[in-house]
Amino acid sequence: MPIIDLDSSCYGAEGKKPEGFVPTILVSAVALIDADGRVLLTKRPKNKSMAGLWEFPGGKVEKNETPETALVRELAEELDIDITESCLAPLTFASHIYPKNQHGQKSFHLLMPLFVCRVWKGMVSANEGQELKWRYPLDIKTEEMPAADIPLVAFLRDWL
Repeated sequence: MPIIDLDSSCYGAEGKKPEGFVPTILVSAVALIDADGRVLLTKRPKNKSMAGLWEFPGGKVEKNETPETALVRELAEELDIDITESCLAPLTFASHIYPKNQHGQKSFHLLMPLFVCRVWKGMVSANEGQELKWRYPLDIKTEEMPAADIPLVAFLRDWL
């Protein structure tokens, strides 16, 4: 059976070929989905790269962590919620090369697994002062997101 009206916004995300050595950074992200089918997005703070863009919650995977344990730690720190690894379902991943920028940040390859989580303990709150918003997948504006997140939104739209 053919599928029609697929979200093709993933074609808007540009890929880059590395020039020389480009380190890979492993970052884990989650699509927290509430009872109404909305997804939580967090706004990157002014003091970080890509400030002001909306992204899926998560963060860098530290030494001796798995992507799942990094999410458990990051969500407790950033959103004051308690999740367990068994509540995280792997959905897809992003692989994107960010070029060096005018602020002196060097090129890097971002590898980001995206998990889905529908069950957590606690009320989501912005522990680090970041802005939060819940959006239905079709209402997420990809032009307000980091390049690596854009194809993930298309995947969520098709999946949810």
